[in-house]
Amino acid sequence: MTIDFERIIAILVSGLVSGSLYALMASGLSLVWGTLGMFNFAHGALVMLGAYAAWYFSNPAGLGGGLLLGIPAAIVLIGVGGYVLYVLLVKPFVGRPGADLIVIITTIAGATFLQNGVQVVFGPRYKQLARVLTGEVRFFNTAVGFQDLIVILVAPTMLLLLALFLKRSKLGLAIRAVEQNYDSAQLVGINAGQVYPLTFAVSAILAAIAGILLGGLFFILPTMGSEPLLRAFIVVVFGGLGSLPGTIIGAYIIGLIESISGFFLTLYWAPVVLFAVLIFVMIVRPTGLMGRE
Repeated sequence: MTIDFERIIAILVSGLVSGSLYALMASGLSLVWGTLGMFNFAHGALVMLGAYAAWYFSNPAGLGGGLLLGIPAAIVLIGVGGYVLYVLLVKPFVGRPGADLIVIITTIAGATFLQNGVQVVFGPRYKQLARVLTGEVRFFNTAVGFQDLIVILVAPTMLLLLALFLKRSKLGLAIRAVEQNYDSAQLVGINAGQVYPLTFAVSAILAAIAGILLGGLFFILPTMGSEPLLRAFIVVVFGGLGSLPGTIIGAYIIGLIESISGFFLTLYWAPVVLFAVLIFVMIVRPTGLMGRE
């Protein structure tokens, strides 16, 4: 029996790229859920805006500043956008009866507004970010693009920085305190009203980075965040609501499952397999892989 190394490497690379992107997106969702107990359904729109902002600041058809300007400018802009998103769509309803449902509606409405607004401003033509590195490297006669390798390396690096931020910085510790016990955090002087919008800003930065990486791999279009948002939602539930380690581990598992099922069952069946796995995990462990009992 011969081992098909070419197929194995192709599956692994595809799974790692998908898992890396899902981990960035889902980490932002998980952070907001763990802190506020709400899902931000405008998160996919922030991914899309990150890609468009990086394109606009870097492309000659926009400001033409190159990637060295486009990438940091997009991250800062979308981080501020996440803060504003909280103030406009979430803050007025925090603490009110039925706030969870209201926030779902307001963030979906916000996402729709942003998608349509981008369509009007940038037009219907697809865009694409310039690649940081062109070319490829070969493993066992399988070509792996440098852009794919960048995604595989950048995402874990960003997640490591996020972990250090949450464990070492004053704001990160405040976010963890509010997430673990809201009342106790208030008693020691942490102002949750200030932590919430900053949590949204951090979540938006993760979304922007995911969008920038996506924009270097695929075409940029107003709806580009919708499907990754669904995958990120699956990851958050699969890994355990509010569990950042579970979310990251779950993202790579989901990415590999999607890659394997896509290769052997075609892409049309990959979502079916993902939902089947999610349902099985929910039956065996309702809180997800690393969710709290």
